[in-house]
Amino acid sequence: MSVNMQAGMVGRKVGMLTRYDDAGRAYGATVIEFADNVVTQVRTVDRDGYTAVQIGTIGDRKRTTRAQRGHLKASGQEQVSMTVLTEFRTSETDELDVGASLSVDRFQSGMYVDVTARTKGRGFQGVVKRWNFAGGPKTHGQSDRWRAPGSIGAGTSPGKVFKGKKMPGHMGNRSKTVLNQLVVEVDIARGLIFVSGNVPGPNGSMVEVRQARKRSIEPVKVVIEPPVSEEVAGVSEETAIEIEEVSISSDVEVNEQSSAKEALEVQEEISVDGEEEQS
Repeated sequence: MSVNMQAGMVGRKVGMLTRYDDAGRAYGATVIEFADNVVTQVRTVDRDGYTAVQIGTIGDRKRTTRAQRGHLKASGQEQVSMTVLTEFRTSETDELDVGASLSVDRFQSGMYVDVTARTKGRGFQGVVKRWNFAGGPKTHGQSDRWRAPGSIGAGTSPGKVFKGKKMPGHMGNRSKTVLNQLVVEVDIARGLIFVSGNVPGPNGSMVEVRQARKRSIEPVKVVIEPPVSEEVAGVSEETAIEIEEVSISSDVEVNEQSSAKEALEVQEEISVDGEEEQS
């Protein structure tokens, strides 16, 4: 896909909340905070064979190794415990220099992003929790087979267990990318973006946010606009206003006629009731 990809950023997952747009639509959004994103290295085709940008930020660890300090010396960040270094493939390296800081203004409300993070570690789990197996039947004395995987392969043909069979094992703590997440809102003052939907990993974990590769670059409008009727679409503004005034006046006349008719019916009912009482 030949598009001009921008360099992504490394942030921290804060949590989830609900955001509303101007039309009143609710979005379950994940809050991602960005701080101290600095360009630590720029790769070029002449030197490295491809174009990419390395972004550094402060992670959970408080110390950096001597090799990391030597690498960060070129960007002027050797005194900072910048422990997270992430490389993003991009075609726009001319705008970025080593030592430049990135801000959340690179994101816009309505654009789509891909978010990469490590999922929560679940340890060693069985097939029911790991792969959503149903388990064995709970009848005929099978009291110890409720959560068992059952048979894993045929005996005669093919006489083996196929590679990739879903079995018990380690669950979680793996890198996962969620594609095409909508950016609902961008808070430049606090360095926050609100991404629609959930993001892998626990609160406080590091996430990588980059421009979506499978969606259009142009941001879409988050605000839901009212639909335009087929009668008004395709005409000039003056004609549309006249049509609207005529429709409003006709509605008023219909409402007046219906209200007058209802009043007459009520009067007739009252008169009939009065005659019955007199009789």
